[in-house]
Amino acid sequence: MQAITVQDRDAGGSGLTLSELPHPRAAENDVIVEVHATGFTPGELDWPGTWTDRAGRDRTPSVPGHELSGVVTELGYGTTGLAVGQRVFGVTDWARNGSLAQYTAAEARNLAPLPADVDHLTAAALPISGLTAWQALFDHAHLTTGQSVLIHGAAGGVGSIAVQLAREVGARVIGTGRAGDRDTALALGADAFVDLQAEGLAVSVSGVLGLDVGNESAKRGPSQTLTCEDPRHRRDRRPGRPPTPEALRQLVLRLARENPGWGYRRIHGELLGLGRKLGASTVWEILQKAGIDPAPQRANQSWRAFLKAQASAIVATGLFHIGTVFLRRWFVLFFIDHGTRHVHIAGITPAPDRPLDHPTSTELPRGPR
Repeated sequence: MQAITVQDRDAGGSGLTLSELPHPRAAENDVIVEVHATGFTPGELDWPGTWTDRAGRDRTPSVPGHELSGVVTELGYGTTGLAVGQRVFGVTDWARNGSLAQYTAAEARNLAPLPADVDHLTAAALPISGLTAWQALFDHAHLTTGQSVLIHGAAGGVGSIAVQLAREVGARVIGTGRAGDRDTALALGADAFVDLQAEGLAVSVSGVLGLDVGNESAKRGPSQTLTCEDPRHRRDRRPGRPPTPEALRQLVLRLARENPGWGYRRIHGELLGLGRKLGASTVWEILQKAGIDPAPQRANQSWRAFLKAQASAIVATGLFHIGTVFLRRWFVLFFIDHGTRHVHIAGITPAPDRPLDHPTSTELPRGPR
């Protein structure tokens, strides 16, 4: 397939090259997407994940671009929630090949069904800006109905989405920007707009909110940000994630060392089963700091490798039919034990929807390996 790749970190945008790459392979919980539209941010060329994987290993030539819209063409083992032929949009992993290619592999959890009335080009422009706006308003600011929010760059990529989300939740929205952005911001749902080129931010916002701002605040230039906080909603917070108990960290490392084939997601699931709450990203970080590959199975996740690893626990079943000299057809129900390569006959029936006749434990001869 064709893809745009980067090899030289110092070359910048001039290092983008059209290349031929092998078709991507779907790992566990992955899907393969035929890309119809994609987004690329020049800043990606400065991101560490563009050049190395999460274990710090060089992965060039790499494919940038992490926003995409397209159609699912293949499902990896264990993938649920999506189907082949389904229109989807979303993001790809920062530390894996991206979407500037004809096909790309993405985790199913990072994709969403694309509504029929939304075209691929529009959808590909949404994910990063939309997620940024959502996280800022609801994950960090905890915006709720009745509150007021000041959104800078209200007509920009992130700001335009933030205005609509804030309006949808029932907040009072004040947008800022240049004079030419006023009509756009108000049309998106902003209750008021502040022209930063012509008005002082503190004076304008205080007038909209009805706040009493002192003379010193009124003298601030348009580049200054006015912060208003309601003490009723203030709470002390510690920055960053909470510390992980040492006993829990040691349990994560023990599970990884005793089960070399387990990735961070499997370990995360095992911890939940034990009643230990720990984020999947925290498990990834613990493993990485200890020098353990958080996703060891991504290197060899072929269907052949999976069957070989799980052979002792897999039993396949099916029907085949035989014809007799009396021109009768019988359907035979059989089971195959992948671990031993033995075929077991469960019984025969004149029709697949009829009960089995003549059950038998006959075992067919063992076939060639």
